[in-house]
Formats: sequence, structure tokens, C-alpha cells
Amino acid sequence: MEAAKGRLGKYIVTDGKFYKSALMLIIPVLFQNLINQGVNMMDTIMVGRLGEVSISASSLANQYYAIYNIMCMGISAAGLVLASQYWGTNEPVTVRRTFDLSMQIVIVMGSIFAVVTALFPQKIMSLYIPDPEVIAEGAKYLRVTALIFLPHGISLVMSNIIRAVGNARLGLVISCISFVVNIGCNYIFIFGVPFIGLPALGVTGAALGTLCARIVELIVCVVYMLKFEKQLRYRPKGLIKLPSRGLVGEFIRLGLPAIISDTLLGVAATVISMILGRMGKEAASAYAIVVVLERLCTVATGGIASAAGVMIGQTVGRGEYERAHREGRSFLLISIGIGIVASVLVRFAGVWSIGLYEITDDTRQIAVSMMSASAIIVFFQAIQSALSKGILRGGGDTKFLMIADVIFQWVASIPLGYVLGLLLDVPPFWVLIALRIDYIIKSVWLTVRLGGKKWIHKAKSV
Repeated sequence: MEAAKGRLGKYIVTDGKFYKSALMLIIPVLFQNLINQGVNMMDTIMVGRLGEVSISASSLANQYYAIYNIMCMGISAAGLVLASQYWGTNEPVTVRRTFDLSMQIVIVMGSIFAVVTALFPQKIMSLYIPDPEVIAEGAKYLRVTALIFLPHGISLVMSNIIRAVGNARLGLVISCISFVVNIGCNYIFIFGVPFIGLPALGVTGAALGTLCARIVELIVCVVYMLKFEKQLRYRPKGLIKLPSRGLVGEFIRLGLPAIISDTLLGVAATVISMILGRMGKEAASAYAIVVVLERLCTVATGGIASAAGVMIGQTVGRGEYERAHREGRSFLLISIGIGIVASVLVRFAGVWSIGLYEITDDTRQIAVSMMSASAIIVFFQAIQSALSKGILRGGGDTKFLMIADVIFQWVASIPLGYVLGLLLDVPPFWVLIALRIDYIIKSVWLTVRLGGKKWIHKAKSV
């Protein structure tokens, strides 16, 4: 038994302490993602009661917001790569400066998005769908959304980068509070409260509910960081200081590719929505329903990726490269198991979830078809997510990952989905498979990359 364990230990990590540490990071992120997707599902169900125009409008507007959200995730990832490695080398001052730089970037980006969204909501919606009724409803949603960018971006980056020091609790606390506020405010604003004279605001009410939740999130995040967080001891006075040239150089070398990669992911997601929107509001509505369940069934995927990025980043920071390889293979095996579970969940819960929505028979048939495709996709999604957003990114291999994202999203997925969906008019099952074909390709490509020796890039001291 010991001999077998010893042989296995050459390839993966076998000590229980490693898996216990991983669980301490995975579980809070898992529950955070579960709560977030639960909120999204309830939002979709509530708005879905208003009809297909409303559900299409809010879904497509949120696809635009997803560009910014994923950019924030990219900024978080860039900061997390550096912060994890610097925390591993016991450089807390540099970790704090990394925090400052990440926050400065998200404040600038959030301000730009807010102004553009407030000025051009109808033009933004017209990029997704030609239906004037959907455009008008979506523009109402976006006008409120313009106020959400800054508070959400700041709290998102704060709660994500703090994971670099092993603190995954903040994100969970924020999500729990957001769940209560968002559901309550959504119900009040969407359907109204007649006895106090508050009218039903429909899609606009959904956006107002989200705004209330994001403001509360920011307040909780700031109070926690200033009053209760004891490891990093971050203070916002660093936001008015310019970062050092060395830190900017390392951020560009290891962090910027992660921002570009995640931004392209967000743009690709919105292009997918545009393609499906051009296939009709039935396809757009069906996709909105499928995405909600898909994300709900893959909540563990984000936890695995987050834990892998933090732990491998700290290991690389300590210079323990051989152990980083074994940790990477261990997380890959975990992601395969998670992918199988997610696939089974989507396959068996998909049809049930579709019954929760007030939709036409045509939309229902499209949703069932897309749900079958999703059951295949989520298996590969789990593997490529663990590799691209966790294992290899934690090792600093961000430039290679950026190139892989560009090639497989923009040379394979998007063109193939466009041709099948808009030119050849093939069934929705194959359109969705085509639009996510990059997940399948990257699962294989990045697994091969993990088996080599070129994916570890340590951050330089600054």
C-alpha cells in the first residue's frame, strides 16, 4: 500500500494536508458561485413571468454587462497571479501594491463603461437583436445598469484578489448578503407593491434590484477590509499612489495577458448572444434558460480553478516547481470528476428547469435541444476552466493561455457558430456545440501543455 502510494506520489499530491487546504478554498467559492447563480436563476424566472420580450431583453443586456464583468475577472486574475506568487515569497508590501494597481485599473474601466452605457443604451441593444420591442426594453435595463459598474467592479476585484492570501470567506459573505437583497428588491421593484403605491417596473425593476444589491456588496466589502481583515491589512490610501515601474512591468508580463484573455472571453460570449439573437427571440430566450442551469450545475468549476490558481501560484512563488507539477495534475483529475458530475446534473435537471418558465412551445423545443448540447459541453468546460483559469494561470503561463483563447475562440468557435447558425440554419443543438467547440479543443491542448515544463513563470521581485 505504501509502495503504491509512493509511486503515485511521483505524479500527484498524496498528502491530506494539500486536499484539506484546497477544500478550504474550494468550498467558499463553490457556495459563492452557487448563491450567485441562484440569484441569476431567480432573476430569470421572475423576469420570465413578464414574457419572452422581457426575458430576451434582460438576458441580452446582461450579455453586454458580462463583457465588463469578465474584464473585472481578468483584472482580478492578473492581480491574483502576482499576489499569490508574492505572498508565497513573503512580500506583503508588494501584495498590497498589486492590490492598489488592480483597483486603479477597475475604477478607470468602470467609469468608462458607465458613461458609454448611459449615453448609448439603445445602440448597444441593437448590436444584439433587431427586434425594436426587445431593444426598447433592454435600453430601460441598461440605463440603470450604468450605475452598477463601479460598485460591482470594486467589490468583485477586492473579494477575488484577497483569495491570494488564503481568504475565500469575503466573497461568500458578500454573495449571501447579495442573495437576500437582490431577491427581495427584485420582487418589490419588478412586480410592485400596490398598497404603498409602488408600481410594477418590470425589466427596469430587475435592474434596480441588482443596483441595490451591488451597493450593499460594496459597503460590506469596504467595512470588512478596513475593520476585520487582519492578514493583508490593506488600506485604500495606496489608491492615490503611482505603482512602481517594476510592478507595472511584472503586471504587464504576467497579468496583462490574463486581462486580454478574459476580455476576449467576454466579447466572445456577447458575440455568441448576437448570433443567437439573430436566430430569433425564441433562440435568445432558450439560450438564457440553458445558461442559467448550466452555470448552476458548474459552480464547483470556479472553485477548483480559484483554488488551483492560488495554491499553485504560492507554490511557484516559493520556487517548488516539481511540487507545482504534481499539484497541477492533482487539480486536473479533480476537474475531470467535477465535469462528469456537472454533465449528469445538466442532463437530468435540464428538462425540469425548462418547465419553470412561461414560454412558447417553439422556445421550449429549442431549449430542450440546447440543454442536450450543454450536457456535453460542461464536461469539457470543467477541464479547460481548471487548466486555463487555475493551474496554468497560477503558474504564470498567461501569455500562452491568451494565444490559445484567441485562436480557438475567434478562429474556430465564432466563425463555425456563425456559419451553422445564420447561414446554414442547422438545428440549435449543433449551433451551440459549434459555439463552444473551443472548450473541447482547449481541454486537450492545455492538458498536453501541463505535461511539459514550459508553463511555469515566476514573478520577479520588485
